[in-house]
Amino acid sequence: MKFNELGLAPELLSTIERSGFEEATPIQAQTIPLMLQGKDVIGQAQTGTGKTAAFGLPILQMIDTADRNVQALVISPTRELAVQTQEELYKLGVDKHVKVQAVYGGADIRRQIRGLADHPQIVVGTPGRLLDHLNRHTLKLQNLRTLVLDEADEMLDMGFIEDIENIVKSAPETRQTLLFSATMPAPIMRLTNTFMREPVTVQIKSKELTADTVDQYYVRSKDFEKFDIMTRLFDVQSPELTLIFGRTKRRVDELTRGLKARGYRAEGIHGDLTQQKRMSVLRQFKGGELDFLVATDVAARGLDISGVTHVYNYDIPQDPDSYVHRIGRTGRAGKSGVSVTFVTPNEVGYLRTIEDLTKKRMMPLKPPTAKEAFLGQVSTGLETIKAQIEADDFEKYEPMAEGLLESYTPLQIVSAYLKAVSPDDASTVPVKITPERPLPHRGGYARSSSNHGGGHGGSYRGGSRSNGDHRNGGSRDGKRQFDKNRRYSEKRSERQNVKSSFKKHKD
Repeated sequence: MKFNELGLAPELLSTIERSGFEEATPIQAQTIPLMLQGKDVIGQAQTGTGKTAAFGLPILQMIDTADRNVQALVISPTRELAVQTQEELYKLGVDKHVKVQAVYGGADIRRQIRGLADHPQIVVGTPGRLLDHLNRHTLKLQNLRTLVLDEADEMLDMGFIEDIENIVKSAPETRQTLLFSATMPAPIMRLTNTFMREPVTVQIKSKELTADTVDQYYVRSKDFEKFDIMTRLFDVQSPELTLIFGRTKRRVDELTRGLKARGYRAEGIHGDLTQQKRMSVLRQFKGGELDFLVATDVAARGLDISGVTHVYNYDIPQDPDSYVHRIGRTGRAGKSGVSVTFVTPNEVGYLRTIEDLTKKRMMPLKPPTAKEAFLGQVSTGLETIKAQIEADDFEKYEPMAEGLLESYTPLQIVSAYLKAVSPDDASTVPVKITPERPLPHRGGYARSSSNHGGGHGGSYRGGSRSNGDHRNGGSRDGKRQFDKNRRYSEKRSERQNVKSSFKKHKD
């Protein structure tokens, strides 16, 4: 469906046309008319499917530029996503002269206060900083018309639900509420009963959650083998712009150091980094100064980066929803992408549950041999040579080339040149990656024995086990509970680090 069929105003259509867009994405085509009718909408859409424009265009159309009050509020889980959303809304609304302000932690609150005093019609912010401004009375929502909960499942995972509830209490009950989420776990659906009035649900088909444009593979390997296998895959697959996901901050740091030691242009982001450092790394990655970005799930929340060709799950995610978010960073806008997930022997149940969620089987991938890696290195060298020949800019080198031909055969010269321009075998540089504590074989989201005879049962998110043997007590059950609490504590610790810019609220 074309944008001019959705009932949008001429000034918005002109902006869309200048941006080069004609066809609306499925989430845009289905939600925009509903929002323009004033309905509450639940949209299930993965990052990268155009959901910002899906809610942004109707909001911009309904903004009264003569009204100096905040008319729309977008709640985002992370600072990065808040900034990206603010920038996109500003670009879409430039012809209508709509003012958009972003507020988030880790930035000068005084500057934000001055920005809010300039009467923006749309505010985009993270939960903690929005609460801070509400408590300071520098943000007032009594005239709010539209409330958007963006990446709702991410905010649930990051523990922001209580903050969101407090923000919603400050908004008029007559508002329109829009909720967008890549996945719809039960807690999110329960929230809709509290926040929304007779919402219309627009759900992208499950096969679109992990787009057909992403080729999904898995590699079975032991933990200590993964790094060497991954760098050999780089030689074979020749990724251009790559995201690598690690389970912990330590893992991200070690992977980043290891990649740098082997000559790759890589940086990492996680919750311990300052906001300034995180933004600097993201700018380098988006600007092509880096080829590899290593990240934890928490640090990568809400990142919207175009052009990612490959996603490597160095550690399989601890919950299947995270997998959807991870690989959704590639295969966008009709372009192809590749995801590779490393699976240790005790994590096969996790792999199968991911496949159940995405309704798509991952293809097994054998680790490249040394010969295959070498051929990959040489193919990179060949591409370099072909590009230089096509550039036809080597006339001044011909006299020296003729001198070489007098001393050596053409085969010797070409072979030497090919060796010089081909990447070295990175695996010759030793790198030690500390093993992570393995995921529990019986807990987590391992699939139940009822589906896979004889397998270990478990709930989707580590809840009650179907066979009920946890009720019998005993040391093994106590250890499982200890491991569960420990994982929760570690995850909570990282989230708190991401939100450490606040004195009072977790953002």
